[in-house]
Amino acid sequence: MKKNEDSRDERIARASGFGAEAMRLHAFYSGKIAVIPKCPVRSLTDFSLWYTPGVAEPCRAIQKDPLAAFELTNKGNSVAIVSDGTRVLGLGDIGPMGALPVMEGKALIFKYLGGVDAFPLVLSTKDERRIVETVEAVAPGFGGINLEDIAQPKCFSVLEQLRARLEIPVWHDDQQGTATVTLAGLINALAVVGKRMEDVTVAMIGAGAANMRIARMIAAAGVRCENIIMVDSRGILHRDRDDIRALRTQYREKWEMCERSNAAGRTGGIPEAMRGADVVIAASRPGPDVIRPEWVSAMASDAIVFAEANPVPEIWPFDAKEAGARVVATGRSDFPNQVNNSLGFPAIFRGALDVRATTITDEMCIAAARALAACAQRRGISEDYIIPTMEEWEVFPEEAVAVGLTAVAQGIARRPLSEQELRERAQRTIGAAREEIRVLMRDGVIPEPPER
Repeated sequence: MKKNEDSRDERIARASGFGAEAMRLHAFYSGKIAVIPKCPVRSLTDFSLWYTPGVAEPCRAIQKDPLAAFELTNKGNSVAIVSDGTRVLGLGDIGPMGALPVMEGKALIFKYLGGVDAFPLVLSTKDERRIVETVEAVAPGFGGINLEDIAQPKCFSVLEQLRARLEIPVWHDDQQGTATVTLAGLINALAVVGKRMEDVTVAMIGAGAANMRIARMIAAAGVRCENIIMVDSRGILHRDRDDIRALRTQYREKWEMCERSNAAGRTGGIPEAMRGADVVIAASRPGPDVIRPEWVSAMASDAIVFAEANPVPEIWPFDAKEAGARVVATGRSDFPNQVNNSLGFPAIFRGALDVRATTITDEMCIAAARALAACAQRRGISEDYIIPTMEEWEVFPEEAVAVGLTAVAQGIARRPLSEQELRERAQRTIGAAREEIRVLMRDGVIPEPPER
């Protein structure tokens, strides 16, 4: 018993040991991103082309036809990462400056995995109207907007308003991104345990932006909404939740879940929601004691546990396994089955930008999820491998192709491309971004960090 306990302690210690090294390296590099040119500078004469007087010609061309900006500038490959810092990872409301390291990390992943040039735009306001107006004002310089770490219910309204006002893709990664990757993992987890989407009961721990969109997307993919049991901080959602009914105008999405889900009328809290469930999807607050092992043991046989809170999952995966779960996923890279947005947003934006889509639909996200699941299936899925890892870079062009083709089929692509054109473009762009970083490291432009 003591040996097993020591082993568990060691695993927890390893899982908790990244903070100090992250601090050291963030300080050494002064952040994670910079701007570098994409055009040659062979001599100062070149600035007559890239700047004055030559630049006047593309300026005039864009004045006549604003869509020419997609051809003559980097607009078509630029994304703004917008946050007010009110719902950052598992840290909560830490403000825009506190959120900046996360947004820089997001920009790095956009570039390395999607070949997308993304820029942090943290806002010193929590006011919904000002956020919308600010993003609308800066939008001409970007080909897409990635909303990030904005608290609910404001995040729903901000997304809805910006989509109505802008003709470029706007999405909230904590909603659509999380839902896309979760769906991909769920498709394969169910295949591993031999269950069908339309038959399973899904307990959802947390009723924030992530789980609200996950519920919507898994329902669109086949899970019966009436078989979803969602829990917020006050208990299971159901039709008699008068506290939510009273605020249904402000919390419209949550009230809709009260009306549409939980056909059995369950009440209680997390243990009651999980009892007999086939799947639990947790996107709530950092653990590890949000979900207890005995609640996992009370689930159906061949249970599936997705504990997605960061930086610490709602239950440690080894505890969930010991409690009887057959497939366990977390949001962390140091455990098997990482369900992480990084598998989704770089490729989804790659595909959307390449066809110059005017928005990103749920259908495009579902196509990306199925492409992700299919990539894992080709390698051979198992209890410890239900979704590709970020190291499998070839999955990102496949996702981009699926997204681009879906946008074309839905009639929202300004530049319809064929499957072959999409694949070649995605492979070339993502490959060039990875090679760029490799060359900068090789030549010492990006220095090796000093040893501790």
